[in-house]
Amino acid sequence: MLGKGVALTDKRLHSHEPAEHSRSLCIAVDDFGLHPGVCVAALLLSRLGRAQAIGCMVGAPAWPQWAQELQELDPHQTEMGLHLDLTQHPLHLQPQRLGSLILHSWLRTVERTGIRTEICVQLDAFEQRTGSPPAYVDGHQHVHQFPVVREELLTQLQLRYPNHLPWLRNTARYSSARAGQPASWRQTIKPRMIEALGAAALARQALARGFRQNNHLLGVHDFSGDEDSYLAWTRSWLQACVSGDLLMCHPGLGTYPQDALGSRIHEYRVLSGSAFGEVIEKNGIRLEPLGQTLACGVGW
Repeated sequence: MLGKGVALTDKRLHSHEPAEHSRSLCIAVDDFGLHPGVCVAALLLSRLGRAQAIGCMVGAPAWPQWAQELQELDPHQTEMGLHLDLTQHPLHLQPQRLGSLILHSWLRTVERTGIRTEICVQLDAFEQRTGSPPAYVDGHQHVHQFPVVREELLTQLQLRYPNHLPWLRNTARYSSARAGQPASWRQTIKPRMIEALGAAALARQALARGFRQNNHLLGVHDFSGDEDSYLAWTRSWLQACVSGDLLMCHPGLGTYPQDALGSRIHEYRVLSGSAFGEVIEKNGIRLEPLGQTLACGVGW
């Protein structure tokens, strides 16, 4: 569980303001609501200026208790979004096994009405707890881009928010050539697989319906290694990023048996630390909510 030394106003942590603002980047924390450790980490990073988006799992165990904390954040500094979840803690459907969901969505044999209902009840739950529509929508395990799911999601978002569409996560991979050194096939296979599961189709359909998206998705890794290896990843990502890119992350504090990601504490320590601030400054990165970047005409 969380240590007693962790506070939401930890004065030991500090952020770095880039000396030159040549490129914009949004850092998005996924899985808010999964357990208190994820929630505390997300809130701390937001208050440090190291998280500009927080994706909410509205069916997860800690969501009812921790959702109210989001109202204390400045929406101009941190955007709140729906992290659509069909595989772990859905509200209407039974949890779907990821492999089965991929297969049946691509065969278009997934039950469309159930997907539609699940999307609607999760949007309802988000609005009830936050008092506002989501600034963006993405998917736990990237389910938002799967066939059938993406069509139903786009339709429901258009019906609900015709005058203020949320932005959507684009999973298109970044160019590893921009990172200064070629990546091995082991480093590129996971981003390629995620992108292949629906990035191009979602981008086409979203653009046709007036939705905006980030340019590329950074932050994909295999959740192995330690703080040093994750810091090395961040150096590559920030060197390769272009304005309008999105860096997803999965930080957390404490130990929770139900959470299989042992890398959460490594991500938190890196993202909240001074070394990462130096990487931001060295690369001339401006951290800002993606909605603000998109409003300036950057992105899809």
